[in-house]
Amino acid sequence: MKSSINNVLLVIVTSVFLFSFNQNPKTENNRIRPLADTVGFAQYDWQMDSIMQRVERMFPKELKAAGQNSEPAKTVISPHDDYTYVGWLYPAVLRNVKANTIILIGVAHKARLLNLENKIIFDSYDDWKGPFGKIRPSPIREEIINALPEEIYEVNDSMQGIEHSVEALLPFLQYYNHNIEIVSILVPYMSFDRMKEIAEPLAKAINKVAKERNWKWGKDFAIAISTDAVHYGDEDWGGKNFAYYGTDSAGYKQTIAHEHEIINTLTGKLKPEKVKAFTKYTVEENDYKTYKWTWCGRYSVPFGLLTSYYLDRIEGNPPLTGHFIGYANSIDHPHLPVKDLNMGVTAPANMHHWVGYAGVVYD
Repeated sequence: MKSSINNVLLVIVTSVFLFSFNQNPKTENNRIRPLADTVGFAQYDWQMDSIMQRVERMFPKELKAAGQNSEPAKTVISPHDDYTYVGWLYPAVLRNVKANTIILIGVAHKARLLNLENKIIFDSYDDWKGPFGKIRPSPIREEIINALPEEIYEVNDSMQGIEHSVEALLPFLQYYNHNIEIVSILVPYMSFDRMKEIAEPLAKAINKVAKERNWKWGKDFAIAISTDAVHYGDEDWGGKNFAYYGTDSAGYKQTIAHEHEIINTLTGKLKPEKVKAFTKYTVEENDYKTYKWTWCGRYSVPFGLLTSYYLDRIEGNPPLTGHFIGYANSIDHPHLPVKDLNMGVTAPANMHHWVGYAGVVYD
């Protein structure tokens, strides 16, 4: 969730985008998924090359401390905020993804505008724009869709076209592997019980297409879950106050401690009880559409982990283990310089408005 500095403009811009999108634009006879954010994220290869060089120079200690798992990641949790803010944590997480096909589980930030809930959202684009060339949707997208009950999914390019949470990960994933193929799945409002109802058949569908290809999870395909951690502060949040502990230094310390409590539900052996505990931290018990603690991935994280849990059970593997890679936020480290790369920020970063980032890798 990025800052809602001007909600009126957001609605106007979104409406214009949806109108123009529905005209079904084509490029070289292919429908190419456009970029939703050309400010906070890289859109060119030279931008990504420079970003990676700067990350290595600015954050060598953090990168080394985060390490690199010896086993290819089966599932990861990655941030999706402006590159200047997230910095080193993007590559620290995503370099562990070795698979050629990546199933991306993203947030549906603007689901309310399109009245979407209780179904996962696929796209039908022919290609996605990437900094190193077009990114092709995997053929398994349609095979997964065809294997699912119709009442649990929807194909909605309008939602997919305006969502930045999946888009943020693609330049880093493509930097490491120019030949990646993707399946993008967005998760709008839904209760924990509804997530379970959808995650299990999705896991079965993924298992089916993987078995038909003799694919190995981690080696041939992986799951990448997109989320930012807490959205904190009492300014520039569309009139809402998310400063749960206040905006002084004592409140900041309490907030960071609370963040790590939540992250603890995501590490260690993956169990449904721990996934539910995450939901209890982030979603109001009696209203699943209301934040209890402002992680925008309050649906994408538990849904992606439940899907991973059921897939792991179907395959008969030992329980997945979540390894903590790192935590950062938009005010706790020097920002990556990007202005000279024709990039910038989409929201402020100060004690009254900041965003947290968590990285976890599962094998």
